Amino acid sequence: MKPEIFNKANKIWTKITENSKEEDLEFSLDIHKKLLSFFQVGEYYYYIFNLKESKFELMSKDVTKVLGYEPEEVDVPFLLSNIHPEDQPWFLNFENKVSEFFQTLKQEQIPNYKVRYDYRVRCKNGEYIRILQQVVTIQFDQNKILRTFGVHTDITHIKEEGSPVLSFIGLNGEPSFIGVKVKDVFSPSKIALTKREQEVLALLIEGKKSEDISQILFISKQTVDTHRKNLLKKTNCSNTALLTSTAIKKGWV
Repeated sequence: MKPEIFNKANKIWTKITENSKEEDLEFSLDIHKKLLSFFQVGEYYYYIFNLKESKFELMSKDVTKVLGYEPEEVDVPFLLSNIHPEDQPWFLNFENKVSEFFQTLKQEQIPNYKVRYDYRVRCKNGEYIRILQQVVTIQFDQNKILRTFGVHTDITHIKEEGSPVLSFIGLNGEPSFIGVKVKDVFSPSKIALTKREQEVLALLIEGKKSEDISQILFISKQTVDTHRKNLLKKTNCSNTALLTSTAIKKGWV
């Protein structure tokens, strides 16, 4: 089953490509690799994204250096599911704004804009890094974007905290729009926790261990461990420390 964030993003991408005619992609990857000269501020990987089919058609091997995953492991649903829960609404709101922005452009302006924004994504080791996503259009039909060339750069060393920021960078004389405001179309999803999961989470916040929780709630340690695993999965948290800190911030208990 596809993650919720993918299903929502897919609706946006479907709207962008609606009534477009997809043709075989003919372009020189070497030419677009030259774009990397103004993308580089850290470790990076590049990709080609097919909006009409909502899939990566190319993923560079450098994704392993940045995220720890092999290229064949990283498809669109997988990558989106690993975006930090707090940043998923930002991602969707940004994509919605990108769709609106490109609908206002003349056809000849489309390849002259680079879309830039940042968000946190979870690596294979369970830690989050902040990536800068920069994208240019490489194929379009009647103002409908079909394929993009993108670069994800690790900028954790530059921006450890703060809210994601969306910008449209003009190329070849087009004006730029920095720090674009977006409508709050997508709000954070509420975490549906069972009563027992809430009880376990509350005790974890108090610093209780599984053995303590099992005695307090009169359940086995194995059951407690199962609840803990379910909590991590539901909240998309990589460890208990992140789970408890996020729960306090979000007021889940």
